[in-house]
Amino acid sequence: MLLFCPACGNVLVAEEGARCHRFACTTCPYVRNVTRKVTSRRYPKLKEVDDVLGGAAAWENVDSTAEPCPKCGHPRAYFMQLQTRSADEPMTTFYKCCSGRCGHRWRD
Repeated sequence: MLLFCPACGNVLVAEEGARCHRFACTTCPYVRNVTRKVTSRRYPKLKEVDDVLGGAAAWENVDSTAEPCPKCGHPRAYFMQLQTRSADEPMTTFYKCCSGRCGHRWRD
């Protein structure tokens, strides 16, 4: 928590004396003694995380291929390719099992 000098508006700095703690201004003679514990906590509001792959809508119009699912062994999987690294790297292929009960996702 920042405290400001009521005389000149500068930020007060904390000083520790022999008998007491106080806030003092560095440009004018203003001093404020600390009479109680001074604390303040503020938690920032977290930003909502966007789904990198576009969520469930990204899998609506994709093709399927004869790639077996490593989890359930279903013989077909949906796939889509995205450029996840720099342009000189190959595209990353994402798979989703065609089985309605499994729905396992993996990448190659």
